[in-house]
Amino acid sequence: MQAARLSQIELATHWNISPRTLERWRWTGEGPRFVKLGGRVVYRLLDIEEYEQAMIRSSTPAKGRLQQPTI
Repeated sequence: MQAARLSQIELATHWNISPRTLERWRWTGEGPRFVKLGGRVVYRLLDIEEYEQAMIRSSTPAKGRLQQPTI
């Protein structure tokens, strides 16, 4: 039995992002794990789902926000 896979174009379409974003993420080590078959990159569905699970957030962290000065 073969695991379900998506191409870079299919995943970019699914997430409504640019395929170049996925290319950049691969270069910088971000994004979901991928498999390189010859010159072709594919994403296994289980790796996509694992990455999506890791990105679940319940709030936005305050780090980096501008704080109001206290008087």
